[in-house]
Amino acid sequence: MKKFKEEDLILYLYKECSPAIQKAVDEALEEGDIELTEQLAVLERSIRQLDQLKMKSPSKISIKTIMDHAHAAVKKK
Repeated sequence: MKKFKEEDLILYLYKECSPAIQKAVDEALEEGDIELTEQLAVLERSIRQLDQLKMKSPSKISIKTIMDHAHAAVKKK
């Protein structure tokens, strides 16, 4: 059983991993790696839950504060 980094599995789920990782994960799944199957299921569930969150825009005050800070940092250079 090969251990995969969580980052690699996330890339795998988004179909953005390298061909080598894709092949290794696919082979491990074909071999019946239960731990990997469970880990992927948890990550898939997390992705679905994150996709369902309603994101709020930052307040105008927050944006102004960030922009003021950035402007001041540029002036210092």
